[in-house]
Amino acid sequence: MNRMDQGLAFMLQYENIAWYENGKVRILDRRIYPREVKFVECSDYHEVRQAITDMVTQSAGPYTAAGMGMALAAYQAEGLSKEEQIAFLKEASDVISHARPTTVNRMKLITESCYEVGKEAIEQGKSAVEAIFQRTVDSLERRYGRMSEVAKNLVKLFPQKGKVMTQCFGETIVGCMGREIRNQNKDIEFYCPETRPYLQGARLTASVLKDQGFKVTVITDNMPAWTIKSKGIDVFTSAADSICMDGHIVNKVGTLQIAIVAKYFGIPYFVTGIPDEDKKLENIVIEERNPEEVLTCNGIKNTLEGVEAYYPSFDITPPYLVSGVVTDQGIYSPYNLAEYYEKEVEQYY
Repeated sequence: MNRMDQGLAFMLQYENIAWYENGKVRILDRRIYPREVKFVECSDYHEVRQAITDMVTQSAGPYTAAGMGMALAAYQAEGLSKEEQIAFLKEASDVISHARPTTVNRMKLITESCYEVGKEAIEQGKSAVEAIFQRTVDSLERRYGRMSEVAKNLVKLFPQKGKVMTQCFGETIVGCMGREIRNQNKDIEFYCPETRPYLQGARLTASVLKDQGFKVTVITDNMPAWTIKSKGIDVFTSAADSICMDGHIVNKVGTLQIAIVAKYFGIPYFVTGIPDEDKKLENIVIEERNPEEVLTCNGIKNTLEGVEAYYPSFDITPPYLVSGVVTDQGIYSPYNLAEYYEKEVEQYY
């Protein structure tokens, strides 16, 4: 079949995100890509959860890993009674969905859907492994398809010839955006802040865009303001780890400061994705990761013993800094996101 990952970069091919096969899940280690192309292999669903927690995969990668991890859990449960298999899957769903606190709501949508299709297969005497695996591939197709629609709406907002600044790694939208720029025959170059401490902007966003043939310039995380001013950036765009229904945007830490600077210099900030139904600012838990990760870069410590660090993994951008929320159904103000769900909406994850 013609898959929705056709024409996208290496790391956006389905098999290179996370893939279940023969009782194991292979996950591309994005912590070291593109310096090394290495896969972490998991033979237990707890190992998949730990890989997600440890940031082996990032952006939308954990959602694919979660689905493949549920297929692995179904494989592990084979040989148990039907009731025990179903209980095993239920436990796996809870464990995997709580790998990272900020994305529990989205992860639950995935793991609970996998649980339901697995349970149905078990009750019908069919393979839960095959059912969950196929559900995960179908989810990838659905997500890539809908993000292709988001990309069409986003790229229409770009100038015919211009400069776009990104933030962190928006996974599917980055690849689909690049493909759509070609479809719309626009001349766009990119500026990517590096995104310490894992350098997702430098290693992942820049790699995908370069893979797809674009001019890409990487800057350090303290350069966006001067770069916007001196290089004439036209648009700032990012994906989001959560788009709250009250218009607040939760994304990789650093998004807020670029949104503030974009507002100051009068350039638009367009966030891309699907609003999280029923999620509001008061529901957000900002994950604070191991501060040791801030004290090092590429495994090399940069500080004296006793120096402390702080590592909030995400920040929250208020709606007044957001020019538009670009979805598959069109472009919304951050103040009217409820209208997105006035239409019938297909399950995204």
